[in-house]
Amino acid sequence: MRIIARHRLEPPRLRLFHDGSQIPQHSYAHPVVSKRHTVWHRIEPANLHHQLKDGASLVLDAVDALHPGVEDLATALERHFRTDVQVNLYASWTPKEGFGVHWDDHDVVVVQIEGAKRWKIYGATRIDPLRVDTEAPEPPTGAPVAEIVLQAGDMLYLPRGWWHAVAATEGRSLHLTCGLKPTTGADLLSWLADQLRVSNTIRANLPYFAPPDERTAYLQALRKEFADALHEGVIEEFINARGSTDPGRPMPSLPFVDGIPADGSLCVRLTAAGAWYGVDP
Repeated sequence: MRIIARHRLEPPRLRLFHDGSQIPQHSYAHPVVSKRHTVWHRIEPANLHHQLKDGASLVLDAVDALHPGVEDLATALERHFRTDVQVNLYASWTPKEGFGVHWDDHDVVVVQIEGAKRWKIYGATRIDPLRVDTEAPEPPTGAPVAEIVLQAGDMLYLPRGWWHAVAATEGRSLHLTCGLKPTTGADLLSWLADQLRVSNTIRANLPYFAPPDERTAYLQALRKEFADALHEGVIEEFINARGSTDPGRPMPSLPFVDGIPADGSLCVRLTAAGAWYGVDP
């Protein structure tokens, strides 16, 4: 793969897994000290091939930043779902499971590129779990609720929190996992709390030394502030505000640094914060 050969892909950007455990980097790479005294790890092809032949799965994170075609896929999903998308690549050369049974903290759209993968899906044991949560989901028990084989060209949608185990049916397999960043009620309330800093009530000190009747009055005022802010169109306001501050996928206009010349042969792509506001004239 040219991407692996031509880029310095430090863990966790590139990593190997076998039977649910991450393989130490020194098993397939060695450190190199540059003349500027920085340290990076050079892939050793023979050792990498040995690990993959022995059943390891290769993971390459954020391949959408390295491959134009995958970036186009990610951008299309971002515009449709109005959220950030990161695409990870998974490759294996044997039918061994690389990760065991696990769950993701984001929805995923899986695209099978080459070969075939068998997905054992166990369902969720906690509704909509988060990366930062009050408790972790319990592992599933019993048989999977579904067992699906994805062939090249097939796609699969899997909600966050659904446990699954994946293995190639035989031979070489390559798939992309498009992770959709979740937008939750917690995100809305955090944004709303910042918006409400214009309110004297929100900015006021908590009356923890006040008598009970003053505390009650303060809580009633606080409740009214939030109730009024949670109006019918607040979700759309939040999504639009988040989109207007999202950095999107910016790209420099090099070699032009002081404006674009009036040249009909130039193709200009206008970008704005938030992929759903991007325009391709």
